[in-house]
Amino acid sequence: MINIAILGFGTIGSGVAEVVEKNQAEIQKILGGETLHVKYILDIRDIPGAVKDIETIINDPDIKVVCETMGGKEPAYTYTHLALERGISVCSSNKELVDAHGVELSAIARSHHCSYLFEASVGGGIPLIRTIREACGHEKISKIAGILNGTCNYILTNMKDGKDFDSALKEAQEKGYAERNPAADVEGHDTARKIAILASLISGKKISYEQVDCEGITNVTAEDFVNADAYGMSIKLLGVYDAGADTVLVAPHLVPKDNALYNVNGVFNGVMLKGNMVNDLLFYGRGAGKLPTASAVVSDVIECIKNIGKNIDNGFADLEPGTINRAPEKNPEQKFRTLSW
Repeated sequence: MINIAILGFGTIGSGVAEVVEKNQAEIQKILGGETLHVKYILDIRDIPGAVKDIETIINDPDIKVVCETMGGKEPAYTYTHLALERGISVCSSNKELVDAHGVELSAIARSHHCSYLFEASVGGGIPLIRTIREACGHEKISKIAGILNGTCNYILTNMKDGKDFDSALKEAQEKGYAERNPAADVEGHDTARKIAILASLISGKKISYEQVDCEGITNVTAEDFVNADAYGMSIKLLGVYDAGADTVLVAPHLVPKDNALYNVNGVFNGVMLKGNMVNDLLFYGRGAGKLPTASAVVSDVIECIKNIGKNIDNGFADLEPGTINRAPEKNPEQKFRTLSW
């Protein structure tokens, strides 16, 4: 039996436990017959059996991996730091923490012969980070563009069908796709953190979300979609990294019908990647949600377990802070940029 702990038992944390339970047979096949067991849950709420002290977890020699699904910088940073220093690998869905402290935590993991993985921090259940890190590690990636926020994409999809922004946002909130305070999503900050993580992996330098030119969707109107449709286009919030121009930006873009991202609707995410040998790749799937995101966390857990006592190179440990160029100004006669691919 291999024991793990979950820090934060909200939507994603409870999803991790559910994935472990429901897919135990598949997990055992990968782990050579070993079972995966959630020994501890840490949460501030009074959940039956939950602990509130991180020391209980990191002082237990049976714990091999910790799943950090708390969100935010603290206490997630402190708890992750403590676990890694004890040689316990950490698998995170926390994009804010990865953006702010991912390089430091990755270096700590390496020096203590464990791993810090964060596949679930970008794209939910879509295996973006591992693909860039492993399957496309030999490629010279020149560009990546993606719909990385399901909330915004759901809102824009409804606006394409005629709803105004406020009505579309209200529906997203009623269905649980948008927070009560949706600013991080609709103003583009969530997408900015995610594209900054991807750009860091591709560029080989640490790019933080504060460096990203960022524009949200609050100024998009239903009339904009009518106008876009007249030209055979739709409007999508995209995070774009252009390696040649060395620019990273988040902004609503006009997307032509002949581009694959045109048909990515609802809460789904879609990401296009261009490599010098493989050319164009498209990744599509649920970019958020309980079980897709939890599945990505468990995937990282399995990778860590297969490499106990070793450090898995996540591509972040050696990154130095980097600078990027400002994105060129869009045509003043046009309200939106047009996706160039």
